Amino acid sequence: MGVDLRQVVAGILTITMFVMLGQMLHRDYFDSLQEKAQGDAHDIEFEGSRVSVKDSLVGALEGSKGPWMDDNNDLNPCWPTLLSDEAVSSKGYVTFSLTNGPEYHISQITDAVMVAKHLGATLVLPDIRGSKPGDERNFEDIYDADKLIKSLEKVIKVVKQLPEEVSLRDMAIIKVPTRVTEDYIKENIDPIFKSKGNIQVATYFPSVNLRKSSQDGETDPVACLAMFGSLELQPELNAVVESMVERLRTHSRKLGGRFIAADLRIDLLEKKHCHSTGVVGSKTCYNAQEIALFLRKLGFAGDTTIYLTQPRWDSSLNILKDIFPKTFTKEAIFPASKKSKYLESESSEYENVIDFYISSRSDVFVPAISGLFYANIVGKRIALGKPQVLVPAEISETSGLATDFISPYISKKNHLAYSCFC
Repeated sequence: MGVDLRQVVAGILTITMFVMLGQMLHRDYFDSLQEKAQGDAHDIEFEGSRVSVKDSLVGALEGSKGPWMDDNNDLNPCWPTLLSDEAVSSKGYVTFSLTNGPEYHISQITDAVMVAKHLGATLVLPDIRGSKPGDERNFEDIYDADKLIKSLEKVIKVVKQLPEEVSLRDMAIIKVPTRVTEDYIKENIDPIFKSKGNIQVATYFPSVNLRKSSQDGETDPVACLAMFGSLELQPELNAVVESMVERLRTHSRKLGGRFIAADLRIDLLEKKHCHSTGVVGSKTCYNAQEIALFLRKLGFAGDTTIYLTQPRWDSSLNILKDIFPKTFTKEAIFPASKKSKYLESESSEYENVIDFYISSRSDVFVPAISGLFYANIVGKRIALGKPQVLVPAEISETSGLATDFISPYISKKNHLAYSCFC
């Protein structure tokens, strides 16, 4: 009995269609971040789908031993032309604290600025509180206070300390949902502020989703300024980050100085117990071996330099180093003269901030775990014109295209940052 060639071809096409459909569903799980309370930002499943890159969003660099892509500097801040020239009034104080790491600090700063602006209040620079009791730092230990005050001077008045006659004990503490709006402030916060005169705000996170919403309308230009134009590292800490980035680029001279940053932290992987989501190729998180195979199948060369956010080297990372020998955790590339101050501190706050800013400046970012760290890194990279964020997946074939795994936040241009840059 002969074989009908048309039936064979039809069968192959049918199988291929189901494989592609499974991959599309996988990628569409990545950014559907479930609603979580503050502190649970990592208990979220990945979203994934094969997505095509349109409108020349990114372009591959040929002859560079890997699927590297050009930076895209076509976007500019929209908010300078939208900010009003209203005089800054001041009738009371708004205080707050930065907590839980740099991925939360961005939202906390933004919400506090929004509250102070729409109340006509003076904002007091926050302290920074770590995860351990008593772990507190001054704002200026990590961030550039003068830069923040200068950047916001046409919007609100910012002071470094409360006047002595104003006591924190007498302030009402108000919980504020992240991405707070002017309407919410007028309805829920303004009456308390008028009654008390001074307030302390604490941001909570009903969701860690940073996608644009059709319900949001246009993003408030004040929020855009606070989120993307006010927060910078203090000079010494920024110099540490620049030094580490330069060392990574030096290790990658043969590849044009390009390197990958991967957010892969063993303690979080152990807490999440990575498992399948039920969609082909989709998992809640990815370990070192899976990240290594993902990058290798995308065509990254064996001498590619990789930076990991894991605090110290762990034996479970050896498989990644076997495939990519130039894989480093921070202690291997940290400036020796600064280790005692920033790396050997009992607090992990400095290390978290360093991870965040190196991940923002790398040529490629790969999140092994979804959450607010990933979401805010994407926003920072959009602002910097660095769109190559590759969402991991299990690639069943022997190879894959990097452009099929660009974060949906970028490929679909649905990140909140696209409301602030045009």
